[in-house]
Amino acid sequence: MSATLLNLDPVVTLTRQQFYDLCAANPDAKLERNVNGALIVMSPTGGETGSWNAEINADVCTWNRRSKKGKVFDSSTGFALPNEADRSPDLAWITLEKWQALSAEERRGFLPLCPDFVVELLSPSDSWKQGLLKMAEYQENGCRLGWLIDPQRKRVAIYRENQPVEILDNPATLSGENVLEGFILNLTDLWENN
Repeated sequence: MSATLLNLDPVVTLTRQQFYDLCAANPDAKLERNVNGALIVMSPTGGETGSWNAEINADVCTWNRRSKKGKVFDSSTGFALPNEADRSPDLAWITLEKWQALSAEERRGFLPLCPDFVVELLSPSDSWKQGLLKMAEYQENGCRLGWLIDPQRKRVAIYRENQPVEILDNPATLSGENVLEGFILNLTDLWENN
């Protein structure tokens, strides 16, 4: 998925509510708002990336249904991060306690929190550098575990709470560690089908 950054400063600085209203008025558009209020417009993913993303989502959903420890969200879900950015990771997960602490109104809108776990899956046109910056933003906002997966180069950047990023080349699996306890993502099929 390629992204275009639109600097709206000469015209308007979008508030969180204005951004939410813009997204509601354009439900087919994939939009994010960065910490500076700039609008990020993302194109749809290609078939390979969409399929891989669906497989990863299915694996996490299956684990979550068994563990009953939280809620899983797809790339259509907006998160209103503490730093004022509004992001939509390819996959996100929060603890059941965080979900239950949200009001009914908060659950209907962009979730006012940072996910405990996120996955960003790079499309062939995506920038590794931009992906690293986005993952660092999640980490700075309280994400406990995050994976930036680059199928083209068979590498993964792992972000952990209060730790430096770890980059793995061609890992066979990824562990949910102490966040998604017992979850293992098998990357062999992803690497082989690329």
